[in-house]
Amino acid sequence: MPALVSALEHAMRKIRVLVANHPRLMRDLVLATVSDQPDIEVLGALEDESQIVQVVADTHPDFVIVALDKPHERPAICDYLLARHPQVKVLAVAPEHDNSLFFWSDIRSAAVESSEEGILNVIRGKESTLAQRVM
Repeated sequence: MPALVSALEHAMRKIRVLVANHPRLMRDLVLATVSDQPDIEVLGALEDESQIVQVVADTHPDFVIVALDKPHERPAICDYLLARHPQVKVLAVAPEHDNSLFFWSDIRSAAVESSEEGILNVIRGKESTLAQRVM
């Protein structure tokens, strides 16, 4: 019986997301996409990206959503977070381009459709949105 309870708790556990995106409009759009999803818990929305390291250490999110300022470069915060918190996945959303990138612990990455559906599918682990390996 304890194994069944543990399996149910795991299945019902919400996906913990920290939004650390700028500019404010992008942060607000990302929050609007994820905040009212029943299977997602928003741990916070950071206006100052310098707080990411401390807040990730304090809250242990499953996902961190950051800005993708340069469309063909992995954000510097990715390497730091993935090296120190390998369980965290990072989704970088481009505010001025129609693309996003998804990073996980072994420094793999994949392009993601920049849409509500694309972002939610990545957070939920639906592999079909992982179009290709890009970096």
